[in-house]
Amino acid sequence: MSHIYIYSPSSAVRDKAAFRRGVRRLQAQGHEVEIDEAALASHLRFAGDDATRVAAIGRAAASGADVALISRGGYGLTRILPELPYRQLERAIGRGTQFVGLSDFTALQCALLARTGATTWAGPALGEDFGAEQPDEIMQACFDDLLVGQGEGSGWRIPAADQRALPAPGDDTGLSVRVDRGVLWGGNLSVLSGLVGTPFLPAVRSGVLFLEDVNEHPYRIERQLTQLLHAGVLARQKAVLLGAFTRYKTVPHDRGFRMQTVVDWLRSKVKVPVLTGLPFGHVPTKVLLPVGQRVSLMVEGRDALLYWG
Repeated sequence: MSHIYIYSPSSAVRDKAAFRRGVRRLQAQGHEVEIDEAALASHLRFAGDDATRVAAIGRAAASGADVALISRGGYGLTRILPELPYRQLERAIGRGTQFVGLSDFTALQCALLARTGATTWAGPALGEDFGAEQPDEIMQACFDDLLVGQGEGSGWRIPAADQRALPAPGDDTGLSVRVDRGVLWGGNLSVLSGLVGTPFLPAVRSGVLFLEDVNEHPYRIERQLTQLLHAGVLARQKAVLLGAFTRYKTVPHDRGFRMQTVVDWLRSKVKVPVLTGLPFGHVPTKVLLPVGQRVSLMVEGRDALLYWG
């Protein structure tokens, strides 16, 4: 089975029971689980001070593991981006270590893509996913595919409203959307939009941008998308994929302003397909997505497929 290295590059682990469940579950699956010496460190809200977390990332890169898996997201990577060991991470990926995570991990993924072009994986975290009382079967299957090198793509069914917003199929293929060899990139919208104007945002052109977020009201989502729009980021993409936007509450003052309002507004501002329903984000059912890899995107009817195999 696989060697999995657990480390904490962002917020401190608060739910230690979920951490332990996740470790036991991976061990029960036959994996060798190595836990970084500072995985449960705590300094303010972080998993150790900045130097501690930079060193943990370096140890993950030097571990020789098949997978370097974050314990959790939260916040903390943006402040240490200038100090990250980019060449060491790039060499580790070249040797076969797959770096996997989500949420705050978006900062590392974007910065590494901008600096080196290396591919990482948007996917589960130890506590949130493997430490759940009942881990999601699709998440587990996608993770297993990564471990054995069999993951080739991901499909999902788009909402009927998406299908109506797409152009009619223009040729005998029956496809309403077709993107060939676009660079897949993105992640957490709040983290990514915070990188605009910095050297840590990849200058991806003709890409496929995927986005998700948690605990952000739709008007805040729109404001962050506006930042990407005015910065010219959205105009450089071939498609925008929206995953899960969860754990927010609307209020009477919204007067009907909701997430669909944001989606409709975004479609009125960009000339590329905007698809929703991508199974990724702070939800149990999440696929793994290769950040930085070239992909093909196809939509036929309501069936969408991302393919990188």
